Amino acid sequence: MPHPSIPTLKPPSVTKRAPWQDTHEVRINNWMTEWDFDSPLDVGFIGAPYSNASLTPSGAAGGPEAVRLAFRFNVTFSPDWETDIQRMTARDLGDIAGDMTNVAQAHQNIEDAVRGALTLGHPFVPVIVGGDHSISAPAIRGFAKANPRKKIGVIKFDGHMDVRNFDYGNHNGTPFRQILEREPHIDPANFVEVGIHGFMNSSTYYQELLDQGTRVITGRDVQKRGMEDCAAEALELAANGTDLIYVSVDIDCLAYPYTIGTSAASPEGLSAWQLLEAMWLCGQHPKVAALDVVEIDPSRDVKDLTARSGCSTILTFLSGLYRRLYGDRGY
Repeated sequence: MPHPSIPTLKPPSVTKRAPWQDTHEVRINNWMTEWDFDSPLDVGFIGAPYSNASLTPSGAAGGPEAVRLAFRFNVTFSPDWETDIQRMTARDLGDIAGDMTNVAQAHQNIEDAVRGALTLGHPFVPVIVGGDHSISAPAIRGFAKANPRKKIGVIKFDGHMDVRNFDYGNHNGTPFRQILEREPHIDPANFVEVGIHGFMNSSTYYQELLDQGTRVITGRDVQKRGMEDCAAEALELAANGTDLIYVSVDIDCLAYPYTIGTSAASPEGLSAWQLLEAMWLCGQHPKVAALDVVEIDPSRDVKDLTARSGCSTILTFLSGLYRRLYGDRGY
């Protein structure tokens, strides 16, 4: 049942449990169960199934459901990170209700639900799954309101800068202009764009970001320097003088072969390994306190490829977070 103080947060759209489980393997969709809004937890999965603010036709509203279903392919251990997250308590808080005809109301619902969930008295790291990238602005506002008087840094992994003007309203190309211009707790110098690439961005907006002190780490920078170095720089800049860091991942930061199921990927994007290396480092950083993953569109996907890329992104972040919280490998 929904929590009475968060009426816009509804039960999960789908709860898919694995029909079988090996004695020594724990399937993610058996491990991450629905939250009772009372028990302690480390991580809270929140769906934001809204894509009506997308500039192009999008089925990214199906992203949370697609990720939940794709979790059936995953277990709690990865030999790559030598970490088993089974002891971590992860719960599914459900989906935030959208509004089919009113973008502003849908975004307000997201802001209210994130703030409400984070102020129930049970501290946890939210993992918010969209939805198009427009959901990040209200999610960050809700996160900021749940952490008053805290200064926040933001790291965004994306193929696009998402700082377009407001000629067409608060769409999925504007969320970080909204944050930079309207959120006083976020300094442009603590906002870092990682993976911007291809012939998909405006030189005007690029120069605006540079002029206000934002660091833009391009896809080519990552290719030449390596993600470990680039992610370390991003974390250092976002953490400089701040209390908390919010990480946003647009799945189209990845190259097209990894993200068929999104609307604006390109061949020049990051590799899956580059993004996962960044998630491992972000999860371990003491100031990183929230993650969102957006623009997974199951209507375009093939064999759950993009949804599974989203799952790997989330689980690698959680592996890093596990190391931070528990201080061991989990086995």
